[in-house]
Amino acid sequence: MEKHKGRSHAVTHGVEKAPHRSLFRALGLTQEELSRPMIGIVNAQNDVVPGHMHLDTIADAVKAGVRMAGGTPLAFPVIAVCDGIAMNHIGMKYSLASREIIADSIEIMTMAHGFDALVFIPSCDKVVPGMLMAAARLNIPSIFISGGPMLAGRFQGRKVSLTTVFEGVGAHKAGKMTDEELQELEDKACPTCGSCSGMFTANSMNCLTEALGVALPGNGTIPAVYSARLRLAKESGMKIMELLEKDIKALDIMTEKAFENALTVDMALGCSTNTLLHLPAIAHEAGVELNLDLVNEVSARTPHLCKLAPAGDQHIEDLDSAGGIPAVMNVLHQQGLIDGSLRNVTGGTVAETIANAPNFDPEVLRPIEKAYSPTGGLAVLRGNIAPDGAVVKKGAVAPEMMNHQGPARVFNGEEEAVEAILGGKIHPGDVIVILYEGPKGGPGMREMLTPTAAIAGMGLDKEVALITDGRFSGATRGASIGHVSPEAAEGGPIGLVQEGDLITIDIEKGKLQLEVAEEELAQRQKQWQKPESKITKGYMSRYAQKVLSASTGARMR
Repeated sequence: MEKHKGRSHAVTHGVEKAPHRSLFRALGLTQEELSRPMIGIVNAQNDVVPGHMHLDTIADAVKAGVRMAGGTPLAFPVIAVCDGIAMNHIGMKYSLASREIIADSIEIMTMAHGFDALVFIPSCDKVVPGMLMAAARLNIPSIFISGGPMLAGRFQGRKVSLTTVFEGVGAHKAGKMTDEELQELEDKACPTCGSCSGMFTANSMNCLTEALGVALPGNGTIPAVYSARLRLAKESGMKIMELLEKDIKALDIMTEKAFENALTVDMALGCSTNTLLHLPAIAHEAGVELNLDLVNEVSARTPHLCKLAPAGDQHIEDLDSAGGIPAVMNVLHQQGLIDGSLRNVTGGTVAETIANAPNFDPEVLRPIEKAYSPTGGLAVLRGNIAPDGAVVKKGAVAPEMMNHQGPARVFNGEEEAVEAILGGKIHPGDVIVILYEGPKGGPGMREMLTPTAAIAGMGLDKEVALITDGRFSGATRGASIGHVSPEAAEGGPIGLVQEGDLITIDIEKGKLQLEVAEEELAQRQKQWQKPESKITKGYMSRYAQKVLSASTGARMR
């Protein structure tokens, strides 16, 4: 590698680059370090997000691995939002929108400083897809090593997570939990650093980096506090040098078939509905079309093998003990559902990577013959409310809500809906419809864990459905249908729903129908007026003007 002639030559080699080298020497770099490949370490550490508070430790391990393999590591930061802290106030408008800022800032830093390769260190929700978008866009050797999942908490003899606390608020409002119990739950639900402990969005996306082929085995499931996470970080630092030497770039791995593998694992795990925003946006950067029709095609042939929180009582630490993502992929590969010929960051093929990955716990990772369902854990619904599609985490829906019809209870925004839910104004059978929370209408397409958790905490999740053009946390369970497209703010038919209208939901058949005559809907459309934007200055104002529909992955023009 000493004779390497890579992208960093543009800032380190030649007489005319003496000023550049002078600035590098101001960093304390030696001539030896300047002669080596320069590896960008994209570190999302901050002191705000529990999933990111320890990432400097991961970065130090990565740097050690890079140096052992002959490279010069240089770290730079990106922003990270904690969706739990941003929940149910104006801050959530900024969460999804941060994905684009993350991708753009990495592009800027990489192109400005001539890095030869990149090691990405994400953890939480929008950072993983933002980094994946950047990796695809830049197309240089790249590898991912996340901060790892949080361990589950323990409360009254059972495992709990952040979801349990949100649902505890609803239980408290319904008189099912005391002040003291809620306080104890608050203290115990999030016991360590790391991304929240269930199959929520962060852990979903970190698992899918493995399935996509851009992270080493264990990336998605090894707990944040395990020393194995540090060893994996060192191995990732060493591996990036091998990828650079072999000139294996991001798009050599992030192919159309790799995205199909990722989508297959997504369905088997029953991941967060947010994956169906992020995977299409990442695929677009890679020049791959991934539409909602493909989602249903893959779901139709992929069995649902895991039910981790919020769908069940198990957590990411349990999946790790069962064998992790390699074990999941091995089960699927044996059924011909995974393309094993694809290359990944190990330097070998998918088949080679997962060949010796046994399933140690068939209660956590079910064999094919005992699958929870013969089809995947996510589903795309269509109908006159959502002609361009809507998304539901069907693996977390109670059987009695898979087919439901009820009267619409219509609210213009999350706050109105939460007030009605906590105020006891929602009744069994109702279909809550929350409008103007889409990418443009929010703006920012807020994640609405508060209303869904309140419904569950009050014991209504087996009797009440919720439909919105906004989105949900990966921690949401119940008949919560989001990403309705086109959104209300764009004149989509969801904006025409009125109080008391009958709505029919058939999740197995992929149907979402407003039982109102077409003539009446046409009349309502004529009377509809586009509302004024809720934010008129700053980044979110620009975002609202440029963002596309949820059915495209809510990417920017």
